[in-house]
Parts: sequence; structure tokens; C-alpha cells
Amino acid sequence: MKPINGCIKSNYVDIKQQRIFLAQVVWQQGVIQSIEPLAEENPEYGYLLPGFVDAHIHIESSMLTPVEFSRLAVLHGTVATVSDPHEIANVLGLKGIHFMYENAAQTPLKIFFGAPSCVPATPFETSGACLTAEQIDTLFKSGETRYLSEMMNYPGVLAKDPEVMAKLALAQRYGFPIDGHAPNVLGEQAKLYAQAGISTDHECSTLAEAEDKIAAGMKILIREGSAARNFEALHELISLYPDKVMLCSDDKHPDDLQLGHINQLVARAIAKSHNLYHVLQCACVNPVKHYALAVGQLQLGDAMDAVEVSDLQSFIPKQTWINGLCVANHEKSFINACDTAEYNHFNARAVKEDDFLIKASSKEIRVIKAFDGELITEEWITDAKTKAGLMVADTERDILFLTVVNRYQPSPPSIGFIHGFSLKAGALASTVAHDSQNIIAVGTDVRSLCHAINAIIKKQGGIVVVDASQQSHLLALPIAGLMSNEDGNIVAERYKDLNQRTKQLGSTLRAPFMTLSFMALLVIPELKLSDKGLFDGRKFDFTTLQV
Repeated sequence: MKPINGCIKSNYVDIKQQRIFLAQVVWQQGVIQSIEPLAEENPEYGYLLPGFVDAHIHIESSMLTPVEFSRLAVLHGTVATVSDPHEIANVLGLKGIHFMYENAAQTPLKIFFGAPSCVPATPFETSGACLTAEQIDTLFKSGETRYLSEMMNYPGVLAKDPEVMAKLALAQRYGFPIDGHAPNVLGEQAKLYAQAGISTDHECSTLAEAEDKIAAGMKILIREGSAARNFEALHELISLYPDKVMLCSDDKHPDDLQLGHINQLVARAIAKSHNLYHVLQCACVNPVKHYALAVGQLQLGDAMDAVEVSDLQSFIPKQTWINGLCVANHEKSFINACDTAEYNHFNARAVKEDDFLIKASSKEIRVIKAFDGELITEEWITDAKTKAGLMVADTERDILFLTVVNRYQPSPPSIGFIHGFSLKAGALASTVAHDSQNIIAVGTDVRSLCHAINAIIKKQGGIVVVDASQQSHLLALPIAGLMSNEDGNIVAERYKDLNQRTKQLGSTLRAPFMTLSFMALLVIPELKLSDKGLFDGRKFDFTTLQV
């Protein structure tokens, strides 16, 4: 690492005063001491900005530890993240949260963790832990977290469930922000949700929904992740409500993180002719203000948390600083790797083909319709394909087996059918299955399903592709079945290889494993699958496979 005293001559982008001029910025012990104007803007120099902040991300979904995530993120000018550790909390509870704290402490990236509000997300699934209001109080008292992470149980909020309301009241007592998660909650229900103290939402998929929630008093996080991509639908908010918008990833797989982070959204927003200062307010300023983050804003007396970019169109970083340390320079990260302990919670039994035999008692079935780039699914009632009195996959109509297997205790698999993956052979399986992180798999036949699931069980976590010749290709995730302990670039390359193999099997999804991981997320309608059965998110209750 370079010294934390330093200076730079660059075009200084003053978001507060909305001006740009050539300046020399000097910092000592990581704190900005002077900003000396030198001349008018000079395009021969770079442009110095406050560093980018991801306003909502689950680091576990990158399949990387916080340290490895940070080594890639700083290359793109990211200096801070607002991070919800509820993925690992669903597996390991407080032990998992403390693992994230301890690992994050070994990187200069400013990772601000929230207290997960929904562990488990619903009572309709099996998770590895349960986080109570009393445990959240412990996290708040520790000083290691200063906000309540996304309240996904919006039916519980609207019904004033006692445990849900206790968690909300706790955050309000401490004066901490509360994040929301309420897809398609509109009108009077949105007002009631916001009145419960919830201040943000990152699940909007239309401009009308976002404006409805802004009217209810919430701020909107425009999400562009590896699965859910809402930037195109929502970017107009940047100009319409620049003080009420932030940018986030939510979930970012390692191959995408190699290519870019929040800087990509900034460049896209500028390309759509949004005002530079409005865009940077959303990307750099609003998250710091909303969550009261200890992140510098490139003002006198601030920590030197900044990025120098080559220009104000591409936003390709030249250098990134955190607390005055140069953490990245010209595509090289200066953050060191570290040894990582492996914690897990895994007790699934091997499956056999007989576990997936479904006797046909009806001509019609409910099929989950998945869509590329969306977390919301649809229910499709259609004719079932049968063979010898048993239900089978129908690859011609892209109706494949979907199954969720309890990873925490030996249990029979839950079985459904899904449309949208387009596999012509083989199967995919993963222990990244939001939010309870059970084993989820999609396949064209029961043999492939069994092969994929048992490969995961043998490794006690990972993602796997079983090809047409029944060969398995696996990326092991030994940390809670969610994260690798290897170098981020190595993980990204292995993940890219698995993605390519799914394409060879016929999948047309841009991020098939990310899409698969959300097919067990019951709090997002319409139809999903838990380890306990098929779930209708509109009624917030189980439903039947056969109609």
C-alpha cells in the first residue's frame, strides 16, 4: 500500500457547487487538508470524484469473501458498500454475520453491514438459523451495524406481526434507517409500509411503481445486478428525483464484477443525457447521507475516499483511494488476499431417482414461468406431460423439473416444474438459493437432477452443471455453501466456464445460476418453490402442483 499522505493534480469535480476546475488536492493521514484551484478545467488531466457507493448489495452473492470482493470492486472506483449479510445469516446466524465482520475488517473497502431483519425470510421454508429481535438488539448495541436491512416480510408489516413490529420498533428506537423490499406493493399498502418506518425500496420494476413509493415517502434504489436489471425502466428517476435515488447491485456475480460496478451505471446514465451532478449525487452522495456513512465526499476535512477517472463519459478509473491509501491503480488492485476460515452448516442426505417420481392425478399442473433479468415470476397452468402414469419434463415446451432439497436436515425433496431455462439436456444445481440457501436444481430428467444434487452434497456446497454425458462440472463454495476462499479472478473464470456450459445445454438466460437462485425466494411473487412445497406469493401461502 502507498502512504496515506499524498497529493494529486486533477480536474476537481465539485458536486456540491456543481463546478469543475483543475486543482491540487493534498491529504495527510488520510484526511484532505487543502483543495487549491489552479486553472480552468483541463481535459489533459483526469477527473477527481468522490468514490462510488453501492447502496445495497449482498456480498455473499458474488461468491467471494468481503476481502476478495473488495479487491475487484476498488478497480471500478468503489470505496464503500451498504451490505446486508442475510445470505450467510440464514445459514449460520450470528456466527455467519461475525465472520463477515471479521473478514471485512481485513480490507480497506468501507463495508457497512446492516442487521438482517428476515432470518428466515418466511416461515414457509427451512433455514439454518433464526435471528430474533433480541439478537438484532445485540448487533445494534455492538456498534458494528447502524441500520436494519431489507424488511422482506411485507405481509408481516401490513398485518402488524408482533415479531416484525418489534424489529422495526428497535431500529426506530436507535434512530437507524430501515431498508425495504416490497415488490408490487402500491397505493395505500405502500403508504402503510412506509409509515412503519421503512425508508427505501430496491424492488421497483416500473417507473409508476417507483413514483408511487416516492409519494409514500420512500427513497428508491435503482438496481442493476446479475439477475434483476431495472436501470432501463427506472433511470428517469435520476433527473426527476435526484435527491431520492441511489444506485445498487443487490446481487453481483464475480464475472460481472470483473467488468464493472457502480461506475457502469454512472456511464450509462450520462449516455442517456442525465445531468452529471444529479448522477454523481445518486452514486456518491445520497447513500452517504441516508445511512450516515463515514465516507468522505471530497471536501476539506473529509477522508480521502475518491476515484480519479479518465473522462466523464466512460468513467474508467485511473486510481482509487480509501482513507488516503491508493487501493487501485490502472487495473491493478493493491488490496492483499488473506487466509479465510471455512464455516458451514450442511446435513443433507443423498437423493435417488425414486425421490422424484410424481404420480399424475390431474391433467394440468402449475408451472413457474421465469424471465431473464427479472425476479418476479408468473404462474402458468398447462397440460402435464406424463409417461407410464408419472409426470416428466417436457423439453419441447421448456417445462423442466425444479426441485429444492433441505440442506440442513435429511428430508425428501420438494418438486415442481419451471419454464424459462430452455435446457435440452442435463441439470444445474446450487446452494446459492435465496434466502434460506437450500439446494436448488433444475433439470431435464431425474437422473441428471440426482447427479447434480449429489455432486453438491458431496462437496457440501457449490454450483454444478451436469452435461448431456452426465459429467459434472463444479465450483465449490466451502464457506457456508455461498462463498469460495479462492482468488476472485479465479472464481470468476470458473463461474464463466459453468455459465458457458449451460449455454451449450440450450439455456438462453444471461445469468442462469443467478436466476435459479431466486426461484426459491418466496417473498417475490407469483409462484416459487421452497423445500416445503410450491408457494403462491400473491396469497402468501402454499398451493398445489397439480390443478
